[in-house]
Amino acid sequence: MNQELNTDKVIEVEGLSRHFGKKEALRNINLTVRPGQVFGLVGENGAGKTTLIRHLLGAYSAKTGSVRVFGFDPVANPVAVLGRTGYLSEDRDLPLWMKVRELMAYTAAFYPDWDQPFAEDLRKRFGLSLDTKIKALSRGEKAKAGLLMALAHRPDLLLLDEPSSGLDAVARKDILGEVIRSVAEEGRTVIFSSHLLDEVERVSDHVAMIHDGAVTLDMSMDELKEGHHRFVIRFSESRECFPDVPGLLHVEGSGREWRVLCTGALDELNGLLQETDGQIIETMTPTLDEIFVARATGIPSKTMAI
Repeated sequence: MNQELNTDKVIEVEGLSRHFGKKEALRNINLTVRPGQVFGLVGENGAGKTTLIRHLLGAYSAKTGSVRVFGFDPVANPVAVLGRTGYLSEDRDLPLWMKVRELMAYTAAFYPDWDQPFAEDLRKRFGLSLDTKIKALSRGEKAKAGLLMALAHRPDLLLLDEPSSGLDAVARKDILGEVIRSVAEEGRTVIFSSHLLDEVERVSDHVAMIHDGAVTLDMSMDELKEGHHRFVIRFSESRECFPDVPGLLHVEGSGREWRVLCTGALDELNGLLQETDGQIIETMTPTLDEIFVARATGIPSKTMAI
């Protein structure tokens, strides 16, 4: 594969902020991505995910804070970074006038490590004809062509910015399947940015949430699941509001039965519920989507002190 990593941190971002005029796109971002991680980057559209990725690619220079990829500043050392990085954007950004065979030859010229047999294998798996022009490809086929170009030089780092946005279910499955295969077979590092949280949950082992340009959560997927709980709670008598318990992220319901999502120790929650004659009648593991929505929207005004 490519030259040996010179750091145990593939990506290190410290104190990164970015303004576009009066708009604050990124606010004091701190992130570390280690070799072999599949790092999910989630947030609503406009949250700052793409702006962060453009800093990692060296398209934007850090005005405040610092960005290091493989230990290098991607602006000052683009060859050291981009030669070991594969990138697929939501826009695809492929030369529409080229045929697939021309695009493969053109892209291969930029990468000494281009693996032509592997590229040909990917092309066949994706069902792309060599003589088809890029402009004649469907949206899903363009995404597959873009992923082929990003993977065929076997990069140490794969940056995927909304890779399956706008695609149908079959195309999304193919894209995700190839990412999973790539990670499983070669252990490459992946940044997977998407607002489709079920996809991030499926492939990622670590996740960071960005909201209004700031990181609001950064932990492993296992820690995320173990630290968040979803319950159905029933009280002996009807009540207008839910008790304000520590770690409460979201609550909905009325009367005797309520649905809540919270963090924290379960023993403490059970103790507080006993004081209000409440009982957990159902326990569920929340999805990444439910956790994100709860953290992004906050707690409705349906709580009160015990």
